[in-house]
Amino acid sequence: MRHHPEHHEGHRMRHRMHMMEHDKFEFGGPGRRGFGRHFGGERGGPHGGHHGGPFGGGRRRIFDSSELQLVLLKLIADQPRHGYDLIRAIEELTGGGYVPSPGVVYPALSMLQDISQIEETKSEGARKAFAITADGTQELAGNADKVTALFERLAMMAKMQDRTDGAPIRRAMDNLRTALRARLGSDDADRDTVHAVAAILDDAAQRIERLP
Repeated sequence: MRHHPEHHEGHRMRHRMHMMEHDKFEFGGPGRRGFGRHFGGERGGPHGGHHGGPFGGGRRRIFDSSELQLVLLKLIADQPRHGYDLIRAIEELTGGGYVPSPGVVYPALSMLQDISQIEETKSEGARKAFAITADGTQELAGNADKVTALFERLAMMAKMQDRTDGAPIRRAMDNLRTALRARLGSDDADRDTVHAVAAILDDAAQRIERLP
């Protein structure tokens, strides 16, 4: 049985939209994938090798290991904290723009403990809380300027997150996702439809770039 080319094109479009839905083609909040896959997962270089902007939410690496250790050390110096508390503290400092994974935070805490800059302290429950030691305090004092710069970086991320990841943008992107899925997933979607949709998206991108 021979199929019309438009049949194959429609099948490909439906498959593509299925994959987009599988990857949650949307703006992600903390820990969600969405555009974070393309604009900033916790992959890439030490300063966020594929940021692409603050849209990714979720987990983007913005520090190398020594920088993250200083950030954690400063937060622990402010008050004893559990690992989970530290993750949430960094998330709050960036307005949700960066949420370090446990797989990054806990090895950093182990390193700080191994070099005697933090130590376990009494805490309620099963979680281990950490407090800074004299060596840790000395390390912060010797890197005061660097620590200030690191926290300024976190504050800048929060500002960017506030400007570009607000509710109106998320709503518009949800609408776009729905429209793309409905139109490209329909039986009559063909190559002309794909080119027309691409032209609309290209035009929208250019108009955004020209905004004052």
